[in-house]
Amino acid sequence: MFESVPAWRESFQEELFYIEWGFTILFTIEYLLRIIISPRPLKYIFSWWGIIDLISIVPTFISPFISGYASLRVVRAARLLRIFRILKLSRFTSESQLLAHSLKASYYKIMVFLFFVVLMMVMAGTVMYVIEGGEHGFDSIPASIYWAIVTTTTVGYGDVVPYTVFGKMLSSVMMILGYAIIAVPTGLISVEMARFKDNHEDDNLCENCQHDNPFGSVYCNQCGKEMING
Repeated sequence: MFESVPAWRESFQEELFYIEWGFTILFTIEYLLRIIISPRPLKYIFSWWGIIDLISIVPTFISPFISGYASLRVVRAARLLRIFRILKLSRFTSESQLLAHSLKASYYKIMVFLFFVVLMMVMAGTVMYVIEGGEHGFDSIPASIYWAIVTTTTVGYGDVVPYTVFGKMLSSVMMILGYAIIAVPTGLISVEMARFKDNHEDDNLCENCQHDNPFGSVYCNQCGKEMING
């Protein structure tokens, strides 16, 4: 991110270069160690986290071998892939694991809900196209659907605006519905998080010292004993 700022890139080019290679070497060692200690190395390599780990280190190694003006975009695109290192942080936080379990549990409900939201956007866009008569930016149904999505999410870019009375009335309804639509997925996930936490409340207690460990702990962070239910 710092390298994308021209002034910082010119002033701290050498420092950023060494920092980049330092992190790359550390991540490379971690990646190799995970392959060595993994009971099924190929499964880790082709897993989601294995791919993320590989993407986070490859760009630094291939950048020196790509030269020429025509390859500039390739180099820049490869270097931007390093931002995927942020995803590595989630594996070390118990809260992110709890959120992942809740999202997985409420996946079906959210998909059904999003399906009806898409249908509503299509219907609202079609109705608005008929109301505005193909004018004022509503020159096609897809353009009208874009307006419906922007309005329902309360973003309100203002690049497509209704001018008729019925169009403004429909816009008002879509804006009000937007608040309810945004709240539904949050409620679904929150319910699953509370339910999962209640069902696994005792799983994080260490039988040796009775210490309450974070969710998903394999070893107790106080006495070091292996968690049976972790």
